[in-house]
Amino acid sequence: MSRRERLYHLHDILRQRRTPIARQDLMDELGCSQATLYRLINELRDHLGAPLEQDPDGRGFYYDRSLAGSFELPGLWISPDELQALLTARHVLGNVQPGLLEDELEGVQQRINQLLDAQGLDFSTQPGRINIRHDAGRPVPAELFEDVMQALFRRERLVITYHGRRRDDVSEREVSPQRLTSYRDRWYLDAWCHRSEGLRSFALERIREIRRLEEESLELPEEDIALHFDQAFGIFSGPAEHEALLRFSPEAARWAADEVWHPEQRTQWRPDGRFELSVPFGRSRELVMEILRYGRDIEVLAPDFLRQAVSSQLEAALGHYR
Repeated sequence: MSRRERLYHLHDILRQRRTPIARQDLMDELGCSQATLYRLINELRDHLGAPLEQDPDGRGFYYDRSLAGSFELPGLWISPDELQALLTARHVLGNVQPGLLEDELEGVQQRINQLLDAQGLDFSTQPGRINIRHDAGRPVPAELFEDVMQALFRRERLVITYHGRRRDDVSEREVSPQRLTSYRDRWYLDAWCHRSEGLRSFALERIREIRRLEEESLELPEEDIALHFDQAFGIFSGPAEHEALLRFSPEAARWAADEVWHPEQRTQWRPDGRFELSVPFGRSRELVMEILRYGRDIEVLAPDFLRQAVSSQLEAALGHYR
């Protein structure tokens, strides 16, 4: 049951009751924890204005009957997080490559505009009020994107001609698409590579040619895909085999403390104002690039091979200026 469904259900329960209902009974009815119940109660009472009261012993909840008849939940309301998602979706649809599902997406965009208009946000007359930049993104040909999408949902294999940046080589591979991932304004195809006999990520803009096969794709459990791609830092991560311990200077800490490098990261503030971040990772190349972004304001404390890799990169960079 979603948050919105629980809110409506909670409202219906309280509206139909003549006497207070116990906290545990509400938790059982809604299938939620005590913490979730109190979040729902706070949202219903404080944000939506419901006449929700609590009995003196704090164990039961009820609607004030003198006010309950005039209160109704709005037909639609949007949380701040949902508003951000709608704004982002609207921007993406407005900037999609010409010809890519153009007619279908126009209807979706109109529906998003209607949802935003219902919140008093008239984007049709003031579209420039929101500016979302995607400077680092790399365009993907419309036909290629559509072929990948069709193969993904029809469970078809693909033969791709792929230009790898790292080795600057071109290879042909037969792959079974598993999912599409959007990461830092770029699209990646997570797939089983039959040549390598393993899971790989392919940047869509590096695919030179593509051919769909009638042969059914190999399907892997979602748990295996998440284990391979999602446990470690970065898009070309592999399983999380190591943990990086990074220390930021007091000045850089003010920025680093607000960043999410990985969902499983751990953080700690030091008494002198420095900030430490622990991040699980597999392959180190992408992590090294992210560390170098902070220059002198970051130090790798562990593991030793990662510290040495960053040190070597800094030494090589310094060589250009000697």
